[in-house]
Amino acid sequence: MTDALSPQDTQATFCATLVDEWVRCGVTDAVVCPGSRSTPMAVALAAEQRISVHVHHDERAGAFTALGLGLASGRPALVLTTSGTAAVELHPAVVEAHQASVPMIVLTADRPPELHDVGAPQTVDQTRHFGRAARWFVDPGVPDAAAAGSWRSLAARAVAEAASGAAGPGPVHVNLPFREPLVGTPGELPPGRPDGAPWHTTVGRRSAVDRFGTARLEELLDVDRGVIVAGAGAGDPVLLQSLSVVTGWPILADPRSGCRQPMAPTVAAYDAILRHQPTADRLRPDAVLRLGAPPASKVLGQWLGASGAVQVAVDPYGRWFDPGHDAAHVLHADPAAVCQALVHLVGGRAESNRSWADDWTEVAAVAQAAIEADLASHLEPTEPWTARTVARVLPEGSTLVVSSSMPVRDLEWYAPARDGLRVLANRGANGIDGVVSTAVGVALAARGTGAPTVVLVGDVAFLHDTNALLGLADRAVDLTVVVVDNDGGGIFSFLAQADALDAPRFEQLYGTPHGVDLATLAAAHGLMTVSPAGADDVGAAVLASIGAGGSRIVRVRTDRAVNVAVHDQVHAAVAAALDGLDGLDQPGT
Repeated sequence: MTDALSPQDTQATFCATLVDEWVRCGVTDAVVCPGSRSTPMAVALAAEQRISVHVHHDERAGAFTALGLGLASGRPALVLTTSGTAAVELHPAVVEAHQASVPMIVLTADRPPELHDVGAPQTVDQTRHFGRAARWFVDPGVPDAAAAGSWRSLAARAVAEAASGAAGPGPVHVNLPFREPLVGTPGELPPGRPDGAPWHTTVGRRSAVDRFGTARLEELLDVDRGVIVAGAGAGDPVLLQSLSVVTGWPILADPRSGCRQPMAPTVAAYDAILRHQPTADRLRPDAVLRLGAPPASKVLGQWLGASGAVQVAVDPYGRWFDPGHDAAHVLHADPAAVCQALVHLVGGRAESNRSWADDWTEVAAVAQAAIEADLASHLEPTEPWTARTVARVLPEGSTLVVSSSMPVRDLEWYAPARDGLRVLANRGANGIDGVVSTAVGVALAARGTGAPTVVLVGDVAFLHDTNALLGLADRAVDLTVVVVDNDGGGIFSFLAQADALDAPRFEQLYGTPHGVDLATLAAAHGLMTVSPAGADDVGAAVLASIGAGGSRIVRVRTDRAVNVAVHDQVHAAVAAALDGLDGLDQPGT
């Protein structure tokens, strides 16, 4: 048994036991970043054929790859690093996993206690290194045969805490001190549960609506003019549609919600609609049901805050999604249960206000027609058209990963309703780092399914994460990277700084042109780049990349100043179209 093993064989047995237990708990993927101190765990992972090991040279990119695997699959992926600053590099992805509720298990190798605080190389304090961002932290110490009875419990609890802990899914940090020699041979593993079952199982999602929550929901139904705001994590689109039908309330659907489907009264163009003040005033709601994370649209958030409506925010994991401090009630319950409870409460009440739903449907149709006509009038590629086109042309079953900054906004503002498209984004911390690496993880999760993965990213975000391209050509994934290249920070051109500063100072601090030839950069990594010449070529280039398989870059060249004008023009076109409408219900009627 383990008590007769050498120290290096005990370490090997400990690691093999954890890996075996992780397989029993459903873990399928591990990202391994090369290093010496992590050898016992790296060798154990590589020896386990039931786990796919993805080696990545860069810890920061590797962590975001693990994040993408968890984001796409709902299962925690492992990411392993050596000690020292290698562990520090994981922090951005850990913060995103924490704030976006993405399961992930971070394994950081460490020096043993006797090498701390004595000037030993590559040694930093890794105890609770990620602070409050980790759902659970554990350091079991240098593996000791006397503790073998706890090894499977440790591994299973790490998965349970990452996937279904009390605070919801998120990152778990397992710090692993190892002593030299680092290469050993595993002995007999401590026995696991019969039939390959995991050592622990747990369920953490809050699925029911209690009496307090039911009373709060009843308040919403005292009015006819309500809206449903569906963000990421909003729940089952079918249940939302059922609720919308029985209440007559429109669904203002963020693309990430999975609810932006072509069924009335689902509203995709709410940002453009609410920029038209007369229409925003006429469509003021008296009740708001907010499901999931807030959409990116500041216009929507300001309109909700100014409405004076009773707002109920819903999240199953206890997250407090209320950036405007407007929610009268915050319910910690499964959105599906909330929708079912509301449908039941509507029951035999009077027929819903159909004119309210019809008004929203009419306005949405007019806005969509204006957006399409205006954007289609441009012969050159534009950023709104690129987002709209990518979302529209992707094959059924595709996954679109979208970067923060302008791409996520352009997708939210201009993408039409459609079926069969999953949209993912790193909107926990809203950073632009690690986006391509996240998409690589999403594409790895889709291997063997035939479902393509596309990422829409700006050029600065692309440059933030160029190490995502390391080894990408050989990873056997289908990933199309659509880069909107305006040679700098395009979103800043929409902010007050663009008018308040003279042009040279603005370019120095915010425009920040980089001058990098992205095609040459991609070629250095063995990746082909296509640059569409016209607006009509964008969709064709994306579909051609998907059809060819493998990983490719589609670079869409735009101009930052022109981009601001294009946005202003399309919003003006929507406003002009809405000016032509009359007969909408007035507030309170």
